[in-house]
Amino acid sequence: MSKIQFLDTTLRDGEQSPGVNLNRFEKLEIARQLEALGVDIIEAGFAASSEGDFLGVQEIARQIRSVSISSLSRAKDSDIRTAWDALKKAAEPRLHIFLATSDIHMKHKLNLTRSEVLETAKHCVQLAKSFFPKVQISAEDACRSDRAFLAEFVETAIQAGADVINIPDTVGYINPSEYYDLFKFLQENVPSYDKAIFSCHCHDDLGMAVANSLAAIQAGVEQVECTVNGIGERAGNAALEEIAVALHIREDVYRKNTNLRLHEITKTSELVSRLTGMVVQKNKAIVGSNAFAHESGIHQDGVLKEPTTYEIIPPALIGLSTNSLVLGKHSGRHAFTDRLNGLGYEFSTEIINEAFIQFKALTDKKKDITDEDLMRIISKWSDKEVLK
Repeated sequence: MSKIQFLDTTLRDGEQSPGVNLNRFEKLEIARQLEALGVDIIEAGFAASSEGDFLGVQEIARQIRSVSISSLSRAKDSDIRTAWDALKKAAEPRLHIFLATSDIHMKHKLNLTRSEVLETAKHCVQLAKSFFPKVQISAEDACRSDRAFLAEFVETAIQAGADVINIPDTVGYINPSEYYDLFKFLQENVPSYDKAIFSCHCHDDLGMAVANSLAAIQAGVEQVECTVNGIGERAGNAALEEIAVALHIREDVYRKNTNLRLHEITKTSELVSRLTGMVVQKNKAIVGSNAFAHESGIHQDGVLKEPTTYEIIPPALIGLSTNSLVLGKHSGRHAFTDRLNGLGYEFSTEIINEAFIQFKALTDKKKDITDEDLMRIISKWSDKEVLK
């Protein structure tokens, strides 16, 4: 199986989430955990954007030695030189240049013609290659670009020396089949396609960032860009943990492997949530608090008999010790009895049935049933219990 490289941009695109502001010490703490997680590249920031970002990128470059460290850069000489100053002591420094290729961006943002964009790309990649061993260029808003021009842009960048070509869905516009077709189009229309690594970078404005990333992987990309918990601009980026676990669980479909240590996912998610202040929604795939929780009596009964009846992901895979059976109005007798056993009690079937009736009556009045509630229910039979 071929390997997918993960470029984590939590510290750059993720930090661009409205309301998030990480200092360089917090960035370094997250970078160390990303190193433990096993990502291949950390996009540590945008060195030219501020002194604080420069120092953060520089510190990460100095201290994180087993991961390639990258900085974002506009297609400007000054940005490229500033990024090199921040990254020159990294074990494996790389640069990520972005330059828009859609007509709407070239006209309204850059005020450049297509020929000027091509010349800028060529110049900036050549300049970056005079400093950096690895240079990546992104065709910003690629998914709304004219395909023939996009192919010309990509060929120009590869001929100039670009090692990685990123085809981002900058505004979350494309769908999986279209994204797959776009990469196939580039394979057929870029003569030097095989001389570079292709990457995907998807935003979640229409809720398809992970699906689009997986479609790109099926189309042949070798690098995927994502963030922990899917944080990022607007609706966020493709979530690292969702892509990683999908590749693992559905290895039969994707036939890819990674360098990631999946058991570090929960720890990484919790750290990023705590330091950014962005709470993970309860029903978030993989890392949400409900992702391994069951309240339905039918589901609880199945999971107690055989976890794989309702869990396709073993909790231990992402660093959790166990699943969670939530006692509520949908719970059944099996889960109720299991929780009592967990508290150290075994009762006769007759007592269990009577206690269960009281439990169900309580669930109509109280949403969350705690162990203390259970203890009160069974207190009248406490002299009859058999301690396990």
